[in-house]
Amino acid sequence: MRDVNVGMVGLGTVGGSTLRILDENAAEIERRLGFRLRVRAAASLEIEARSEENGRLLTRTWQEVVEHPEVDIVVELVGGTTIAQQVIRGSLERGRPVVSANKELLGLQGAELAELAAQHKASLNFEASVGGGIPIINALREGISGDRIEALYGILNGTCNFILTEMEKRPDASFASILAEAQRLGFAEANPTADVEGFDARSKLAILAAFCFGARVPTDAIFRQGITRLRPVDFSYAHRLDCTIRLVGAAQRHSGGLALYVRPILIPESAILSKVQGSYNAMWVKGAYGEDTLYYGRGAGKPTGVAVVSDIMRAARDLRNGSTLRAPAFGFWKLEPVANAGIEALRRSYFLRFVVKDRVGIIAQLASVLAGEHIGIDAVLQEPCAEKDAMPFVITIEPTTETELARALEKMQGLDFLCEPPLALPIESALAG
Repeated sequence: MRDVNVGMVGLGTVGGSTLRILDENAAEIERRLGFRLRVRAAASLEIEARSEENGRLLTRTWQEVVEHPEVDIVVELVGGTTIAQQVIRGSLERGRPVVSANKELLGLQGAELAELAAQHKASLNFEASVGGGIPIINALREGISGDRIEALYGILNGTCNFILTEMEKRPDASFASILAEAQRLGFAEANPTADVEGFDARSKLAILAAFCFGARVPTDAIFRQGITRLRPVDFSYAHRLDCTIRLVGAAQRHSGGLALYVRPILIPESAILSKVQGSYNAMWVKGAYGEDTLYYGRGAGKPTGVAVVSDIMRAARDLRNGSTLRAPAFGFWKLEPVANAGIEALRRSYFLRFVVKDRVGIIAQLASVLAGEHIGIDAVLQEPCAEKDAMPFVITIEPTTETELARALEKMQGLDFLCEPPLALPIESALAG
């Protein structure tokens, strides 16, 4: 049986790992497939000059890979939404299967690209776009596709999880110092904004929502809050509530439709997700019939290359067996547009952390504002603090809606004893084990 030829665009961290696996693990892959995978062409700006080496074209021009007459499968690993889109569209329009790890592009334009793939009877594969080497997409598309998904909660960004777990373990370390350490270890980019502000996790959640609910959710419709305002003291207060703090992407059904968010939340210490440490990712999926399943593993690095290679193998098998549309790209033949994926109507308890200039009557004033929105106080927590001009303390409130809480927080903006705006984190008791 003849080889299946692969063309690669992008040889950065993920692309380099993918190429290394394809070369070093070639014999094992052939044993699994029954035929060889051969990288026939590769394009990268890191290549100095066009050349042919051992039957492999090396070029700086991506068009030479997409248009190469011998390439059967195109792998897009350049990232971004410009050249990557051209690579994917150009390949699908030629009827060639595509493998990608591009969560940003797929979160924004996944539905259109899936339609293009179906139109040209070419598969679109992107397991590596969410969760690194965790096979969450394959599980949702095929493994538990007979279930009706009710909710998904995921730790979707290894950089943020590393920072938060280190902050929890080392209360004397600042956010900035832990972020710098994450960058030295290769967990965080030189510009970490996409990670620490929740943009990366939001793109992944948009992709997962399509698989869970058959929903086409615009990424900018998903509530997003990053982790940059968190302090070590927040973990001290969270522990007093038998909780920890993690950046979580959540998608759930409710009476008004769907609710999606990416934000730091308080998780009960009895919950499985509270045990996820360092740069690991995890997704907890709740089904109406199959109930709970958990997917856990590394969210970046070499496991991402494994996911890419596994997708290439899947596409190659389909090519050999003439079943390129065995399953639609997002698990549903049509994604239904979602007009509102907001969290305004969800009712939860909240953790409100304040930093104030200490004086008499602060609690009374805050209680008055909350009462004006019919929000009850559950508890007031205050750790000893020598700094009276920037004293942190916490109020937990009884279940309320995001809308009611937002109105109360807006009214608090004029209070002259606040050193900074209050930090509001939901307490997700539904995650308790």
